[in-house]
Amino acid sequence: MVKTSAGVMATPILLAAGGSVFARDPNNQNSPAKPGNASTTPNQFAMRDPRDQYPHPPFKRQTQEWPGLASKMDPKPDHGENSYQGFGRLVGRKALITGGDSGIGRAAAIAFAREGADVAINYLPVEEPDAKEVVDLIQRAGRKAAALPGDIRDEAFCKKLVNDAAGALGGLDILVNNAAKQTSQKSIEDISTEQFDATFKTNVYAMFWITKAALQHLSTGSAIINTASIQAYEPSANLLDYAQTKACIVAFTKALSKQLMERGIRVNAVAPGPIWTPLQPSGGQPPDKIESFGAATPYGRPGQPAELAPTYVLLASQETSYVTGEVYGITGGNPRP
Repeated sequence: MVKTSAGVMATPILLAAGGSVFARDPNNQNSPAKPGNASTTPNQFAMRDPRDQYPHPPFKRQTQEWPGLASKMDPKPDHGENSYQGFGRLVGRKALITGGDSGIGRAAAIAFAREGADVAINYLPVEEPDAKEVVDLIQRAGRKAAALPGDIRDEAFCKKLVNDAAGALGGLDILVNNAAKQTSQKSIEDISTEQFDATFKTNVYAMFWITKAALQHLSTGSAIINTASIQAYEPSANLLDYAQTKACIVAFTKALSKQLMERGIRVNAVAPGPIWTPLQPSGGQPPDKIESFGAATPYGRPGQPAELAPTYVLLASQETSYVTGEVYGITGGNPRP
């Protein structure tokens, strides 16, 4: 997932010709990440006890340098690499996902590709190891992938990102504003202006810039999905700036949905609860909180990115043709107002 941190500014880097583009593999149209695992790894439809579907705390105490990598987490998050099964619900669609290298964005990218969409992902250059894995997964699903690294805190880059994504994929009809910055601070006195500005630029300004640019490409029937959070409704004391941005995203989604229905474009949001992503050990939570992360939910565990992917697919597909301006909570049993 794309994250930023006070005091650190990544230089936007774009790959030549609008990013690296990987052609479809006609011999592998919709396989799991590791062929052969389909018979041993339950797909997203297999009935089981949801409480025990994924690991429970206590977890190993762990920290990472910002922005963090999914590949270095213990346990590694599940993004649906070996389980998500698609049925062609997004055939021919073209999606741009920010923060597509890990976490929720990665899960959405895998699911979209296995549902038949071509996918462009944005991430920071230092997240290239995770991004390469996502590109490979999209490719192995038989779809086109565009890797577009760069820092979305820069307005000029955001405009270029959208145009490069549309150029690489041959159009754009799904936008997922998912990238986020989250930095835990005990007190407002510990939040620097630099951190506050970086959080808002990543979570709010970039969403505004990218969405505005995307409207030059989106047409009737397109969908925009924004990642909000339960923090918009139940803010934690240590996430003062982050929670504010997520409340902004809810308002942005609801207001924009009213504007864009005149064009036949739907706008919705997903509000996750505690999800096991690199956002947490790379500064999003105090180190001691990682050990018990998700324990306070009725499930007694955090959610995994793979558990959110079906909702992103649903909101992107024509199945939700009569849904706009909604915020879907996926909180592990912690209801939002």
